[in-house]
Amino acid sequence: MAENEVAALKARVATLEDQIRRMASDGHQGSLHRPKVTSMSGEVVDSNPYSRLMALKRMGVVPNYEDIRTLSVLVVGLGGIGSVAAEMLTRCGIGKLILYDYDHVELANMNRLFFRPHQAGMTKTVAATQTLMDINPDVSFEEFTKDITTPTNYEHLLDQIQHGGVVRNTPVDLVLSCVDNFAARMSINQACNELGQPWMESGVSEDAVSGHIQTLLPGRTACFECLPPLIVATGISESTLKREGVCAASLPTTMGVVAGLLVQNALKYLLQFGQVSDMLQYHICEIQYCSLNW
Repeated sequence: MAENEVAALKARVATLEDQIRRMASDGHQGSLHRPKVTSMSGEVVDSNPYSRLMALKRMGVVPNYEDIRTLSVLVVGLGGIGSVAAEMLTRCGIGKLILYDYDHVELANMNRLFFRPHQAGMTKTVAATQTLMDINPDVSFEEFTKDITTPTNYEHLLDQIQHGGVVRNTPVDLVLSCVDNFAARMSINQACNELGQPWMESGVSEDAVSGHIQTLLPGRTACFECLPPLIVATGISESTLKREGVCAASLPTTMGVVAGLLVQNALKYLLQFGQVSDMLQYHICEIQYCSLNW
């Protein structure tokens, strides 16, 4: 049997295993699901999932909040930041989410905020989509278990950025980088520069006590390669963090704060309210925020 046939069979087996786990997980979580809502309403009733969000419009904070249903965001990386960011956007009622990750859920991930023990072994994309669809069935989801640093998958990423909008064959509105390695960040940087695509980058330091978000607008701001945040430009080899018995630290509190800052910045950019931060850094030990605008 040819090598490519073996690879295809393995991929098919992995897909079937994910489907079986999804079915088992659905039974684990129960059968209560809310019906889809065709349009956002500000009606103040307990059955309206958007009443608190639409109150932002009534109070004059976000005059056009319902426009969020027309917007799409592509999230790369579903770790401690990306999974929580995807959940926040889902609860906010984003029109469409495109999710990329090539890893599986492990019990070692349970110190963070999103995945559940019964999802261990599932691909993060499948597990995340399963949970997010339960939270908000109004959101459209696409999931891709792909390593974007390979040439073929990089082309796939380019295609999704160009054609993954809520309206078919239109670009996504924003890309969020929530990856944990420099190579993936550089792939996103290259893709967004090539397409003129706005994106936001995020990360947490290896010791889990600081994090950052960064807005990158090709042609208007410096690109990521030219101006990377200090916490991902330390020169520490990533391979040294993956030796047996060695791993980066991870605090769910830091991850949650950075995810919240990232999505808050994304909402301000997408719905055009408030001031969008070009760069924001956060340090938990010093309770310190540092915001920069170019």
